Order: sequence, then structure tokens, then C-alpha cells
Amino acid sequence: MKIGVVGCGALGSYYGAKLCRAGADVHFLLRSDYEVVRRQGVRILSPEGDFTVRPRSAREPMEIGVCELVLIGLKTTANEQFPRLLPPMVGEGTAVLTLQNGLGNEEALAELFPVEQILGGLCFVCLNRTEPGVIQHLAHGKIILGEFRRRPLPRTYDLAGRFKQAGIPCKVVEDLESAHWEKLVWNIPFNGLGVASAAGYESVVAGEIRTSTSRGACLTTDRLLDGGRWEALVVELMQEVIAAANGMGLGLSREIAGKQVERTRVMGAYKPSTLVDFERGQPLELEHLFQEPLRRARAAGVPAPRLTSLCRALERLSAVP
Repeated sequence: MKIGVVGCGALGSYYGAKLCRAGADVHFLLRSDYEVVRRQGVRILSPEGDFTVRPRSAREPMEIGVCELVLIGLKTTANEQFPRLLPPMVGEGTAVLTLQNGLGNEEALAELFPVEQILGGLCFVCLNRTEPGVIQHLAHGKIILGEFRRRPLPRTYDLAGRFKQAGIPCKVVEDLESAHWEKLVWNIPFNGLGVASAAGYESVVAGEIRTSTSRGACLTTDRLLDGGRWEALVVELMQEVIAAANGMGLGLSREIAGKQVERTRVMGAYKPSTLVDFERGQPLELEHLFQEPLRRARAAGVPAPRLTSLCRALERLSAVP
């Protein structure tokens, strides 16, 4: 299978490297890491075993051409690049799979390609890009795979099988939208509070962050699960996200919150991707990961005071020089 990977940071590089090791014809679309990956390949450091692969490397999508599968690992802040990057790689039979965080990514792809070509995947994995061409895999790795706006097809299960053959746990779901919201139950509190904690608990709860705010240290997942007020805030946000999903008729169990908290405890001092972006001074994925879920909660008539304050805090904190 010819696979094009667009967005070769930690996420795209990790899954692309696993598929490459399994024998797929994998092409990485690269910018700053191009020379390193072309010379040295991609190195994965993992408790499951280190390995290095040499995918084909390209600077422009036209060099790759039409693929059978296009795997999108871009940050959602780069979604405006879809019209430039994707069409040269997408033909009539191409499956376009976004592994991005948050809501609205499949809808953005549907503005360019037929709905029947689009899939979404949710990644439950702890990764960091430590240097060009080097990815540190810390834990987990499962992908939840679904079709956009329709039930699974034979090709959905075929793709899941290819991921499994590459050593990637993969589960097909009937309802991609429900799966997105279940992932948000984790992403919103741990990504959001990890960043906003730099301004202190009171500022986060009130959503009142002034441009003069001095930033403290961001809290990793273990420090958010402190058994005190930060952990209580994590759970409150989780329950608001579950209530919003259920307000749209998605039927999420309230027990998801407790299960995700316990799953997170084994991660140790993990820095979610939004926290890493913030510490590096990079744009935050506010639109798809926080603001769009809040808009949909309001449209469903579900109160979300904690999420409202968190969004306000993140918006103001991202504007602090």
C-alpha cells in the first residue's frame, strides 16, 4: 500500500514509521526535518523496542503523487494548508484519514473531497518529538478508527487490519462522532489545564488572565491528578464534556471520566501536546480542541461553565507575550 504522511511530527512520524517497518510504501511530506530524515531515517525510541526506518522523503506533495492512503498528522492550526498539500496526493480511490485532535477536521476535508473518501482516527498514545527525526514513544498507541458520517465499510476493517499487522492496536467504531467526544473527555482537561495551570488555579477557574500575568510552571498529568482541587477540576470538566455529548444524543457513560483518570495515572509526568506547544511558543489548537466543542455544547443547550472559563483563560493566556 502506498501511504502518504502529511504532518510528520511526533504523531505522524510514529505511525508512519510503524507502517513503514511493516512493509508499506510510506512517503513522508517534510519541511524542517527533510535533510535529517533523508540521510538518517526516522528513529523510534520505545519501551516496546527501538527501531529505525527509512521512509521515502519529499518536500512537496507533487513529488509523492496519488496514494492509496493519506494519513494526516498535522496540528489543526495548519488546516488552512489542506487545499495546497492534499489534492496532489488524493485520487478517486484514495482514503483520507485524519488523526488530528478535536472537532471539525473531517468537515474541513469534506470541503475538498467526497465524504465517502474521508475517515477519522483517534490516537491514544504518549509521544514526544525529541529532535529532528527522533520520536520518543512513552506509552499506549491505540487508534480508534471510523468513517465520516456513515457506518464502517469493508475498507474500514481492511485499514484496521493493516494497522494491526504493523503492531498498532486498532478498533473500528460504529459512530465516529461519539468516539471524538469520548477522546475530548481526556483532551480538554489534560491539554487545557496543563497549559492554563501556568496562570494559577484561581485565574483558570475565573477565566480572568491579564496580559501582565507572570507565567508559572505548567502542570504535567501527574500533578493535575493531585487528589485536591486540580483533580476535582479535571473531573468537573470531564463531566461537562460528557453532558455536552449526551445533550446531542451521543449516549456517553459518565463512568468514562473515572476510567480515563485511572488510565492517566500510569502515564507519570506526561506533557500533552498542547502543553508542549505552549512551552515552545507555538500556536495552540484552540479552535478545534476547545472552542468548537464549547460552541456545540451551547448549541445543544448544555451549560458548560468550567469549559467556558477554561476557553477564556486559554485565549487570554495565549495572547500574553
